Amino acid sequence: MSDVRLASPQGKWILLTTVLGSSMALLDSTVVNVALPRIGRDLDADLAELQWTVNAYMLTLAGLILLGGSLGDRYGRRKIFVVGVVWFAAASLLCGLAPNAGVLVAARALQGVGGALLTPGSLALIQASFHPDDRGRAVGLWSGFGGIGAAVGPFVGGWLVDGPGWRWVFLLNVPLALVCAPIAVRHVPESADGRTDHGHFDVLGAVLGALTLALVTYALIEARSGSLVVVVTAVAGLAAGVAFVSVEKRRPDPMMPLGIFASRQFTAVNLVTLCVYAAFGGFFFLAALQLQVVVGWSALAAGTALLPTTALMLLFSARSGALADRIGPRIPLTVGPLLCAAGMLLMLRVGPDASYLADVLPALLVLGTGMVSLVAPLTATVLGSVDTSRAGLASGINNAAARAAGLIAVAALPLVAGMGEEAYRSPTAFDSAFGRAMVVCAGVLVVGSAVAFATVRSLPAGCRRPECRTHGSVVTPPLEGERTRGRLS
Repeated sequence: MSDVRLASPQGKWILLTTVLGSSMALLDSTVVNVALPRIGRDLDADLAELQWTVNAYMLTLAGLILLGGSLGDRYGRRKIFVVGVVWFAAASLLCGLAPNAGVLVAARALQGVGGALLTPGSLALIQASFHPDDRGRAVGLWSGFGGIGAAVGPFVGGWLVDGPGWRWVFLLNVPLALVCAPIAVRHVPESADGRTDHGHFDVLGAVLGALTLALVTYALIEARSGSLVVVVTAVAGLAAGVAFVSVEKRRPDPMMPLGIFASRQFTAVNLVTLCVYAAFGGFFFLAALQLQVVVGWSALAAGTALLPTTALMLLFSARSGALADRIGPRIPLTVGPLLCAAGMLLMLRVGPDASYLADVLPALLVLGTGMVSLVAPLTATVLGSVDTSRAGLASGINNAAARAAGLIAVAALPLVAGMGEEAYRSPTAFDSAFGRAMVVCAGVLVVGSAVAFATVRSLPAGCRRPECRTHGSVVTPPLEGERTRGRLS
């Protein structure tokens, strides 16, 4: 542990490099959706290949993010963070130079590996570097600036797509990394867990978890063909999932200790997480396409149109957390998903010749209000439902669950809504399927609300409270670390 003060020059350098690192991953999770129509047109990609462009990244990130935090604890948080930044930049360069959709998808998977190394590492460096008196404020600044990065992502992505081209959505990460990595090496102190009883890495668990997600995702995306390969892949995915649970149950040092789910409230709030972030992931994937393919807006207009949800999160997430502290998490976690469902149903009005002020903005304001209502209480409930010593583990599992939910939603929602492989090339076909998809998303949110109402109870006195009070990501909950030792973050 170090005692760097936030006001010192070194403290400012540490904050800068961690914000830059986390912003690379946050930007990538928001800007790519805006670029999808242009990517599809330039690379002659069908809808399945566009789904893989999003999901290849989320697959490796969700499957390996828990392992990434453990690597930092073992080998040094700064070292793994820098490796992640360099890896992410190299994969981004490959994305930007991709000659076809197959190479782009493979490069996106490599990007996710880099993201799994740098995302937990950025918060872990703050937790380990700053003086205890400054740590809370440093975490707050880190999450706030990161949220701003997420907010400007769609705007920057749209501007790049309409200007120099979609490839610069990925190439932008290279100069960011060229600034971030040297600062980290020069100014950030190295830190590690310092324990001698680390045990072995749960590589088998990580591989089985990622394999389960990969096989299930493949089966859902390719299910339109109805081939024997899809059936075999689906069965293999279920078998890999069973094997993952079996391995985690038997290992003395598992990546995801199943005993943590003995807390009924922790299990329940993760079910709520799966519902709400599946809906969010599906919505933001399809909404960017709807605004461009059906409404006919430019990438810049579509990206800018989606800003209100993130702006509301940045402005009011801290106040929402304070309100939930006073009234408890049950009401916000029940009402929030219902408001989000209403926002998605309002998106049914967004069709050809839609007006932004009359049709799009009201839907996004209602959706954003619902997101503000539920995200902070969700994180507080995750942390408060387990022992304080397992808070970092609980947050890591919840964050991975949200990413996995978004991954499955992007794979399954077009199938459930009846989108064909060429649907995004036809405004009429896509508009009809988008309407069905919004109804499905709203239904999933209602299920999440019902689960919260039936299972979530008040938090015990003195339980761990979130340090990331300001949050701007619309596709994942904030990642919290342990105050003294960032096992996962």
